[in-house]
Amino acid sequence: MITLLVNGEHRQVDAEPETPLLYVLRNDLGLMGARFGCGLGLCGACFVHVDGVAVPACDTPIWSLEGKAVTTVEGISPHPVQRVFLDEQAAQCGYCVTGIIMSAVALLGRSPHPGEPEVAAALDRHLCRCGAQQRMVRAIVKAGEDDD
Repeated sequence: MITLLVNGEHRQVDAEPETPLLYVLRNDLGLMGARFGCGLGLCGACFVHVDGVAVPACDTPIWSLEGKAVTTVEGISPHPVQRVFLDEQAAQCGYCVTGIIMSAVALLGRSPHPGEPEVAAALDRHLCRCGAQQRMVRAIVKAGEDDD
């Protein structure tokens, strides 16, 4: 048994230490926000926060999370970025959105009023096949402006 701190709760899981966090979140804990995309940490669909930093859950083994706080998109709700994404119709199909929102929340935590270049750089590891990136960038910038 391994104990993880997920969304503020200690959760025990019966899994091998090398098991990717994504599998534990979805299969053992029923948290479906992080999605499987590439399995290599390259597309961003599975991003969660580990101690406030956005990381790919698909290639983060659970052994590496001892003493660290994991936050999923379910753990940040409701968040202003989510509202702005809806208001600005920033998402299209939605598959990549939860990972992008997690990166946006991490960015706004360290830079409350980012400009478009900073947002674009923060989303560089995310793949949106629908081509909605510019709407997402504008929504995240607006979320920083609305924070005033």
